[in-house]
Amino acid sequence: MRNEASGEIRPVEAYRDYLRLLVRLQLGSHLGAKVDPSDVVQQAILNAHEARAQFRGMTETEWLAWLRAILANTVAATFRRYDAQRRDPGRERSLEAELDRSSSRLEGLLAADQTSPSERAVRGEELMRLARALADLPEDQRRVVELHYLKGLTVADAAEAIGRTRPAAVGLLFRGLKRLRELLADRRDSGHDS
Repeated sequence: MRNEASGEIRPVEAYRDYLRLLVRLQLGSHLGAKVDPSDVVQQAILNAHEARAQFRGMTETEWLAWLRAILANTVAATFRRYDAQRRDPGRERSLEAELDRSSSRLEGLLAADQTSPSERAVRGEELMRLARALADLPEDQRRVVELHYLKGLTVADAAEAIGRTRPAAVGLLFRGLKRLRELLADRRDSGHDS
């Protein structure tokens, strides 16, 4: 939506990596093998474009909440399609709440207490940068970082989820965080996110 610092409007596509990260956290192992998160995100982006006129907010925070709601509906539709279950509004609200929690954990990784519009805009940029940096990690490192820090699993549970021992998961977590810091520092120093 509107970048609060500069007044520019960001297209929905600018949030692709952020949305993909949230989808990966929701699909889990039972649908992860059947569904490509990029396909779910593409559908959510299409849905957002179709419903664009319904957005009534003014801030990036409201825009992100609106996108997460659309994403929750899209993920729920994906679950229904693959689980052959009827529509469950409670499940959709639960998905939206889980997406909000994952997003809050993602913001927590940034550890920013920012309140002014320009600081919120910077945090939005940092969220996008973090989502892109996570996507650039080797898959095993990315998965354990996401499961532990963004999904809230213990290291032992994250290890089990990826089929590794706890010491192996600790090593992946350590290397993943180290690489994540390097990627974020490189992007911050270079002044761009490419």
